[in-house]
Amino acid sequence: MSIWRRILAYLGPHRVTFALAALASALYAALDAFSIVVLIPFLETVFGGSAVGGDAPVAAAPDRIDQALEFTVGRFLDLEGEPQAVVGGIIVFILVLVALKNVVEFARAYLAARVEQGVTRDLRNRVYGHLLGLDLAFFGRLRTGQIVSRLTHDVEQLRTLVTAELIKSLSSVLVFAATLYWMLVVSVHLTAAAFVVVPLTMVIWGPLIRRLKRGDRAVLETAGEVNAHIQETVSGIRMVKSASAEGLERKRFLRLTNDYRRTFLRTVRLRALAGPITEVLVALGTAVLLWYGARMVVLEGSLTGEEFIGFIFLSTKLYQPVKYLSKLPTLIQPGLVGAERIFEFLDAPAGIRDRVDAKPFTGVRDGIRYRDVCLEYREGEPVLRGLDFFAPAGRVVAIVGPSGVGKTSIADLLGRFYEPTAGAIEIDGTDIRDFRLASLRGAMGVVAQDTVLFHDTVGANIAYGSDEAPPDRVEAAARAALAHDFVMKLPEGYHTVVGERGTTLSGGQRQRIAIARAVFRDPPILVFDEATSALDSESEWLVQEAMKRLLIGRTVFVIAHRLSTIRRADLIVVVDGGRIVQRGTHDQLMEEAGLYRRLRELQFR
Repeated sequence: MSIWRRILAYLGPHRVTFALAALASALYAALDAFSIVVLIPFLETVFGGSAVGGDAPVAAAPDRIDQALEFTVGRFLDLEGEPQAVVGGIIVFILVLVALKNVVEFARAYLAARVEQGVTRDLRNRVYGHLLGLDLAFFGRLRTGQIVSRLTHDVEQLRTLVTAELIKSLSSVLVFAATLYWMLVVSVHLTAAAFVVVPLTMVIWGPLIRRLKRGDRAVLETAGEVNAHIQETVSGIRMVKSASAEGLERKRFLRLTNDYRRTFLRTVRLRALAGPITEVLVALGTAVLLWYGARMVVLEGSLTGEEFIGFIFLSTKLYQPVKYLSKLPTLIQPGLVGAERIFEFLDAPAGIRDRVDAKPFTGVRDGIRYRDVCLEYREGEPVLRGLDFFAPAGRVVAIVGPSGVGKTSIADLLGRFYEPTAGAIEIDGTDIRDFRLASLRGAMGVVAQDTVLFHDTVGANIAYGSDEAPPDRVEAAARAALAHDFVMKLPEGYHTVVGERGTTLSGGQRQRIAIARAVFRDPPILVFDEATSALDSESEWLVQEAMKRLLIGRTVFVIAHRLSTIRRADLIVVVDGGRIVQRGTHDQLMEEAGLYRRLRELQFR
């Protein structure tokens, strides 16, 4: 499908409104041109003949313009009556035309705005919905700022193209057509003279448009880098300040903004050529028109002075849409480039999806089996190799090992955030890919080291993802997570807004809110990923006490660096280099001269 067909497809749901806007544009164009034509009988009445004067021959009558005026204006006014009455009638007629034209223009602008905002809403919803359906591998490849830039800046560019420029170009075409019609009625030869410079525009715009396309893509890419830097700096502001790196970040940002400025100005310089070039061409066309029109009036007598003056007024109306349409190729380039970037985004495949015959997940009865599981984020760079172990239902399995050996990836595979490169994960003998994705993930509760809280109330964060949040259930979950007491001390209790990422709460409080969220979901599978590694001793104790209440009757995976937190696990799996190197209980592993005992001795030395 061509890019234009994909772009215009977004007008489909708004075709009725767009058609009304087009109809209003057509009516406006007709009234606009006609309000100029009415000046011809006005001038003829005032001057009583040729407006040029002198000895110019008089054109034969009646001609096509006289017939057209009699058929239109003559239906409302007596053009052969007393001159003063005719002049007054024409003036009133022109005022009515202008008033009606502006009413139609108001309707056109309002209808165009409805289409514009409808397309913008639909486009953003489509892009955002597709974004949520992509797997984590996509987010690992693209920076957050670039994603935000495509949802905001690029969508805005495409909105301008699909709605503002498209409707404006349609209006210009209709104005051009209505004006051209009356120009042809006045004089075919003079109309042909007005178009002698058109072929020159075709020669000029081709190379300019190609360079603009490259420049506009560079502008959008650089804008995305600026957004990405802002995103990273704001999210890591604590680190910036603790490292006294404000000066460094200012220099990095200054370099990015200077790059954006240079790239933008190069493109603007090219686009700015469109105006002067068009003006020169219009001036050249006007000069030809004046010379040939004067010849037709003074020497040939094939045109009256009044008709020539009316034609000149019409030509000024003609050149306005011509100037816009001649610059249109340069104006639509940012939108086309933005469209290409958005469609690249929309064409990114959602690699993880439900199978056709997928069934709902109902819980764990026997256990979870990792069967010879391998994982590669990039081809040829294995993260996990031949992983094979069994987690019995209702038991606690701890996964330990040095940093960067794939511990979190093991849990991510269980939630199908990534798909294994080889092997399979089975629950009660069924491959997890045979379960519906939403029901599988809905049966999992995850409490991570980097707790994610949204800019919402405490109660909304606890009940996140649930359509219903009865206050008694929210409070019960908070009590089970040992969070109720500190929540009630907040200014508005469960209605207190915690700020972006929960910045108004301490680390321990955020973790207990995350545990309360898991309690509220009541999932059969739990994953604790370094849930206490960043906490002080008191907060760690409180979080561990809350975790103990949550473990009962669930299948639990605990990923931990602090080995003191997992000594009571039913099974400890030790991972190194993407492989399982040891497995057993704490006591069994301490009896072996292996990695587990070495790690524990290093921690408690």
